[in-house]
Amino acid sequence: FQPFDDFMGWFDSKRLSGHFSVERAPLDALDKWNFDGDQASLGHASGKFFRVEGLRVCTNFGVTPTWDQPIINQPEIGILGILTKVFDGVRYFLMQAKMEPGNINTLQLSPTVQATKSNFSRVHEGKLPAYLDYFVGKDKAKVLIDQLQTEQGGRFLRKRNRNIVIEVSGEVALLDDFKWLTLAELRRLLSHNNFVNMDARSVLSTIPLLDDEQLVRLRHSGLDTLLGSCGLGSLGESIVRSACEETDSYRTRDEVISWFTEQLVRYELAVQRVPLAKLEGWTVGKWEIARSDRFFSVIGVHVEAGTREVARWSQPLFADLRVGLLGFVAKKINGILHLLVQAKVEPGHIDVVELSPTVSCSSYETVTMQTTRPQFFDHFVGESKGKIHLDVLQSEEGGRFYHLQNRNMMVEVGEHQELAVPANYMWMTFAQVTELMRHSMFNIEARSLISSLGFGT
Repeated sequence: FQPFDDFMGWFDSKRLSGHFSVERAPLDALDKWNFDGDQASLGHASGKFFRVEGLRVCTNFGVTPTWDQPIINQPEIGILGILTKVFDGVRYFLMQAKMEPGNINTLQLSPTVQATKSNFSRVHEGKLPAYLDYFVGKDKAKVLIDQLQTEQGGRFLRKRNRNIVIEVSGEVALLDDFKWLTLAELRRLLSHNNFVNMDARSVLSTIPLLDDEQLVRLRHSGLDTLLGSCGLGSLGESIVRSACEETDSYRTRDEVISWFTEQLVRYELAVQRVPLAKLEGWTVGKWEIARSDRFFSVIGVHVEAGTREVARWSQPLFADLRVGLLGFVAKKINGILHLLVQAKVEPGHIDVVELSPTVSCSSYETVTMQTTRPQFFDHFVGESKGKIHLDVLQSEEGGRFYHLQNRNMMVEVGEHQELAVPANYMWMTFAQVTELMRHSMFNIEARSLISSLGFGT
């Protein structure tokens, strides 16, 4: 529809022309937001949207058996939806330039529709999200992907969103803040720091590299011949082989499922609601809910955004200005590229355990200076660092988090390099990752990384 540079110019013009303002505000001055009881929780006057509550956590996972923290309780299931259409044999995806109050760079590329139930129920008394009718009344379209996927288990309590990709064939009116982009263009944009937002990455991660029909054709028509003519580069060829592999994986599909089931049985998680004012180590102040060490805080903001369904509002945000690290270690086993996947427990998980990147930690620069570091951390920032295939900064969801970003990485270690792998880690091919993704087993951090893996060198 347009040269790539023209799209980038359009996106920059949207950032410059829009009226956006985000200002810090005292927590007790947020419009329609109030503490209840003796600072037990912080919620909206409507009883909708979300509440900031206190949680006491007990688990047998990791080195810290118990702790207190604030958490977002948002039981509504939202919609993260992307419209797709084939033009002249090429598939395009309809994406939106959207402002969120916590975004770095103000605007980021988002799905066609990104809305909580409170949004599309018009609790805010604003306009309905554009294109919503394609996702709530599907008689006009063909559903390609429809999955319930989780949000950050360390910050949300049992939160899920419906990730949907819908194909349309008729005319679609192109509104002002929207553009059609190919998957190749989206993968290119995913290599830019803080450009494609978390919700878009979540939906894009559910799109398999190859559909079932393509997999059958490739497995029976000679993969070597096809790859030799594609010019994907060594990493691209490794990813495609890993996505097609049936026989040379480190473990079979059934063995991987059995391993995951064992992790579900092995680990325990108990959470108890605690008033915010009584969280151990935390202080509820005028401007923030915080603690003195490196943990996050809860702040308040007043927002103005002329391009949103509501032009002005107030809300709390979870803030952490230090950069986290999300990383997959990759390795060829039997000649096939595998990712080292971690089974991880976080307080907001519905099923106790979700599949996570090899390394997932906050404030990685602080961790670098510590003597005790997460397992495999040094493969990303230490002397034993592997070959870097991915290194990009990605933001977390700007509707709930303020300037929170993670360094997303994938490093490949040598095929003959021996690694001591703990029991809660498993090597998986891309084919196995794709299969388990369909069953909502991977957390948002892993999905963010998977969406960003392109076909570099």
